[in-house]
Amino acid sequence: MPTVIGFEGSANKLGVGIIRNGEVLSNPRVTFITPPGQGFLPRDTAKHHQANILEVLRKALDEAQIKPEDIDCVCYTKGPGMGAPLVSVAVVARTVAQLWKKPIIGVNHCIGHIEMGRLITGAVNPVVLYVSGGNTQVIAYSQRRYRIFGETIDMAVGNCLDRFARVLKLSNDPSPGYNIEQMAKRGKQYIELPYTVKGMDVSFSGILSFIEDVADKKLKAGECTPEDLCFSLQETLFAMLVEITERAMAHCGSEEVLIVGGVGCNVRLQEMMGEMASERCAKVFAIDERYCIDNGAMIAQAGLLMFQSGQITPFEETWCTQRYRTDEVEVTWRD
Repeated sequence: MPTVIGFEGSANKLGVGIIRNGEVLSNPRVTFITPPGQGFLPRDTAKHHQANILEVLRKALDEAQIKPEDIDCVCYTKGPGMGAPLVSVAVVARTVAQLWKKPIIGVNHCIGHIEMGRLITGAVNPVVLYVSGGNTQVIAYSQRRYRIFGETIDMAVGNCLDRFARVLKLSNDPSPGYNIEQMAKRGKQYIELPYTVKGMDVSFSGILSFIEDVADKKLKAGECTPEDLCFSLQETLFAMLVEITERAMAHCGSEEVLIVGGVGCNVRLQEMMGEMASERCAKVFAIDERYCIDNGAMIAQAGLLMFQSGQITPFEETWCTQRYRTDEVEVTWRD
């Protein structure tokens, strides 16, 4: 069976993973963490990746106990993502592919999440809710494409949570979304927020503006707590996501739903999705933070499937793109 190495660095996570025949041999990852109240800028994130990638690559090879000659194919994230971090990692992937004389494959980041989710959970043909800092999509497979049934029309759900964490000056360690999740568990009062589902699509920017205004007025007046606001924001955003996922399941006649992406680790989102699924006699599949947060193994797994189905990226096409739609990729490895 082929042994494939995957490089991921589309945002603030840098990972290198090695997969052989569906087995994760190694998957080290480092995260660029900024001070509370700050986001991560592309230039600074790229510098972080450049400073750490050779160490992470060495760790991946050591943990897997393999040498470069054992690797059959090199894979990297082609997009979507932040331009400077993507290119920083792609340069290393291109370099090792040439040094080791191996074929190279550019992988769609979103499809990496989906295929890793299918591998780890065993879900066969699920409706996929892909939720992260940069993406929010409801996806299902049909006729050699992963079709997008609904998506955000402005910001991603993870970005909405991250930006509200900045308003509250929450720590970015391990992630702003995780810290909002912990605070939400202590929330006692639900504050009504706008609920913006538009057909199969969702919108989050208005909700963020609204809750920022509430935080400015009600927090200062002592009418609510930061915990109440975190609770209210989570409940509203997740209810919207469950609604459009259920509609896609009804359309496809699906009895499986798979949650992937960094926000997919959120236990409350998994609970809400589970309640909906149980009413439909359906199953929810979710993965823990090892694989739902951006990592190198997911790029290796998608790349492995592409490699086995005969997809190789010509070297002159091994560039990166910040916009790379999930439904642009021809899925040659599924019936």
